[in-house]
Amino acid sequence: MSIVGFVLVIGIFLIGYINSQLQPVQPNAQANQRVIEIPKGSHPNQIAKILKENQLIKSEFFFRWYVRYTGEAPGLKAGKYELSNNMSLKEIVQALVEGNAILDIVRFTVPEGYTVEQIAANLSEQGIINKEKFLQLAKIGSVADDFFKQIPSNPDVKYKLEGYLFPKTYEVKKGATEEEIIKVMLEQFKKEWKPEWTTTIKKRKMDMGQIITLASIIEREVVVDKERPIVAGVLYNRLNDHWNLQVDATIQYILGKQKERLTYNDLKIDNPYNTYIYPGLPPGPISNPGIKSIEAAVSPTNNPYYFYVTKKDNTGEHYFSKTFAEHQKNDARSRK
Repeated sequence: MSIVGFVLVIGIFLIGYINSQLQPVQPNAQANQRVIEIPKGSHPNQIAKILKENQLIKSEFFFRWYVRYTGEAPGLKAGKYELSNNMSLKEIVQALVEGNAILDIVRFTVPEGYTVEQIAANLSEQGIINKEKFLQLAKIGSVADDFFKQIPSNPDVKYKLEGYLFPKTYEVKKGATEEEIIKVMLEQFKKEWKPEWTTTIKKRKMDMGQIITLASIIEREVVVDKERPIVAGVLYNRLNDHWNLQVDATIQYILGKQKERLTYNDLKIDNPYNTYIYPGLPPGPISNPGIKSIEAAVSPTNNPYYFYVTKKDNTGEHYFSKTFAEHQKNDARSRK
């Protein structure tokens, strides 16, 4: 190849590369909004990292080169921005240079272990959502993203999106719709779910729905993080040996409120979520679990226990036992 031909090939390659980098990350996809914050005094390198972490640009290197080549680097402004992954690099840089920062931001927190109904009530009290519309959307659970097609459809499930509204502190633009708020929480769940977990649970012949259901139980039953994998092991032991789970938290979910002490009549409620009378896992999650509970459900501790009871000594910890006789002794010990 001649030198001219070689230079021509390199030139064509560079033009193709530059053109590719200027295009949106997801040019043909539905806009995936991201609220990002550029701290004051941020260097273009820091800005590039923030944009890449939020999947808004393809390359940190190219962003840094582009803003220097175009002379825009000094004009990049700090602030909170709402950007999407179907914006071109030029559009993103323009937004940062013009300083089109979002001023009206709403911040809210979804605590670990909250149910869909608790989330809806909390956000409604803050004037962020319409409670009825939010609950209806959570019940239908119509999500276009292929990832969430893993959520099993079960007519006995109270809310299809129960378990998948990830607990976290969020920032959304003022006036965000119920659909937008739900999408933000689902996107966070998707971000938190590790691909290797899918491989791990397949070996156990389980799916994401079963894992999140287990995690939701662990979240409601356990306060101390170190005990989450242990309780997960107890639940697996009972499931593997075809014992009813007999988890009080599932009864509380049926009742829709927290009772300090359940009655025998409560334990007899005829409802698919009642793990005292129905074998196996309940139809779906009973809360929206945090990352520690999900990790415990994916990687339980192998142990010989089948029972646990709260110590009632304000530590939030449990006594664990292998047999019912031992459990009765621990229960009596706890009541003292």
